[in-house]
Amino acid sequence: MSISKKLSRRTFLAASSAAVLAPAVITRAHAQAKSITITSYGGTFQEMLVKTVVTPFTEETGIKVNIVPRPDIAKLKAQALTGRVDIDVLMTVDEDAALGSKLGLWDKVDLGVLDVADMALPPQKEYVTSSSFVGGIAWDPEKYGSTAHPKTFAEYFDVRKFPGRRTLPNRPNETLEAALLADGVLPKDMYPLDVDRAFKVLDRVKSSIAAWVTATPQTISLLQTQEVDFSYSYANRVKATNAPGGGKPLAFSFEQNLLGTEKLIIPKGAPNKEGGMKYIEYFLRPDVVARLCNAAFIAPNSKKAISLLDPELRKWTPDITNPKSMFVDGAYWTDNLEPVSRRFKEWVIS
Repeated sequence: MSISKKLSRRTFLAASSAAVLAPAVITRAHAQAKSITITSYGGTFQEMLVKTVVTPFTEETGIKVNIVPRPDIAKLKAQALTGRVDIDVLMTVDEDAALGSKLGLWDKVDLGVLDVADMALPPQKEYVTSSSFVGGIAWDPEKYGSTAHPKTFAEYFDVRKFPGRRTLPNRPNETLEAALLADGVLPKDMYPLDVDRAFKVLDRVKSSIAAWVTATPQTISLLQTQEVDFSYSYANRVKATNAPGGGKPLAFSFEQNLLGTEKLIIPKGAPNKEGGMKYIEYFLRPDVVARLCNAAFIAPNSKKAISLLDPELRKWTPDITNPKSMFVDGAYWTDNLEPVSRRFKEWVIS
């Protein structure tokens, strides 16, 4: 409960009779203990989240879960400043997690109730990783044989050996990392980014970029309609093309990948931190996160969950220990996204 709400409520109750006071407080405390509010991205992912995590959690604990759209950092900051935080568990990407931490918006996670040893990517004091999305190179296997397409970023940026139309994200994060990996920068040496070097690498492929993609589904549709030859896309999106109703089946390389992470966070001032922590603890159980990953085609951060994945999904789960692959550093982009984005936009239209 926020400080301002406590004060206003206390003022009101001071003028009320003692007979009214006790039932009101008990009712509110009971309601708070029996419900939490979480965020989600909506759409089909939210449907999967409800089916595999939210509903079973409520059935097991009796705690009702309200779901709201994920607010941006500005709104969360405003809630914190006014003492009107209304979210107990925030699911968000690494960049927002790092920025919110820098602004002091997050509470500490109770790591003592979590199986930290099971986490492939270690937790931070203020947030834990639930799963990862996997970026890499996609192509049409009917059009290209086993060796006629790029599999690594060095090959993706080699337009002489692998000529053809390509896509890249219309943003610097992930795009600059891919360029530097292509130029031989090791994952351990990636940050801080050598931005000048990255743009020199991008200069080499600029004429072959047929689409600077702003909407992720385009990375698939452009390949399926043969408007591009190769695409930077995501493993879960490509896997979906191999399922009934997915359209033309596509292929994806796990030889080298960029990985982004989803975080679970408790904002400072959360109305029901205890209930939120119970939700996080439940979410991260290997059997639970495996259910979600099986449905959403994403990679769990739980090492034990890997063996619980559907055999077909395991084929689409990367080896996060692959020395060629790397996690994108959200903390770096928290500090550098705005200036690098300006340069990137100017470069794209130049």
